[in-house]
Amino acid sequence: MYDAIVIGAGPAGLQAALTLGRMHRSTLLLDSGEYRNGTVLHMHNMIGADGMPPSELRATARAELAEYDDVEIRDAAATSVSGVEGAFVVGVSDGTVVEGRRVILATGVADDLPDVPGLHDLWGTFAFSCPFCDGHEHAGRDIAIIGAAPRAEHLIGLLGRIAGNITVAPVGEEFADDEIRTLEAKGAQVRRTPVTSVEKVDGGVRVHTDTDESVVDGVFISAGEMRQRSPFAAQLGLGMLDSGCIEIDEFGRTSRPGVFAAGDLAHRATLPGPMASVLLAAAAGQLAAVGIIQSLLAAEH
Repeated sequence: MYDAIVIGAGPAGLQAALTLGRMHRSTLLLDSGEYRNGTVLHMHNMIGADGMPPSELRATARAELAEYDDVEIRDAAATSVSGVEGAFVVGVSDGTVVEGRRVILATGVADDLPDVPGLHDLWGTFAFSCPFCDGHEHAGRDIAIIGAAPRAEHLIGLLGRIAGNITVAPVGEEFADDEIRTLEAKGAQVRRTPVTSVEKVDGGVRVHTDTDESVVDGVFISAGEMRQRSPFAAQLGLGMLDSGCIEIDEFGRTSRPGVFAAGDLAHRATLPGPMASVLLAAAAGQLAAVGIIQSLLAAEH
């Protein structure tokens, strides 16, 4: 039986495994090979690794983990999680079943993008959601924001001092007159009619609406939803927040004893939602691992 089974090998899971390994706790890290930033070419806003490909960070982390005898990595996905604190049972896609005293869920979330033809092909390379992660790369260049007006207004506030001209267009339904006035007052050019498609062209992205088209350097999304990438929160009956994320405390503890969560799939109730940040995901993984170590110590004494 492992001291801890870490499900997911993005920044949160990798850091959790490293922290557990350094404390000589037997750890199994399950890597499904699916990552929220799997299409991203370069990650940003990460001190010491700004501009590094996410795949390089993962490879470096796995090489570091290989130095720890107490950490085992399997390139397989978890398929089920059950049991109680001290005796969790995890089904694995390779057909095996493993047991652990504690579990960390670090499977992240998946992004459900607006139904715009061509958008999925650009996601992570020319279409983005996070100005902190991708705004600076468009400094002084024209961009488009597509989606809902309230979120677009917030993005204009963040990107207005970075980008050149900002064009905003709706998805699905036309903007109302009061929405157009509000967005224009923020300094954006507004298209009333919805976006019909986007495509990569020389010089960036061509954005088509029912009435016109324009070429911009990149597109930011102010619509769409995120969801749990895995079914484990539901399987375990974990307490959830309005954001769709698992509720945790400062050390990643969930509502179920022995189950911890870290990364984009979870946050504290004092926050409106998770921040899409490699650095914060890794920090959450470290805190969850510390929480597990504290929990194991309490059980052993």
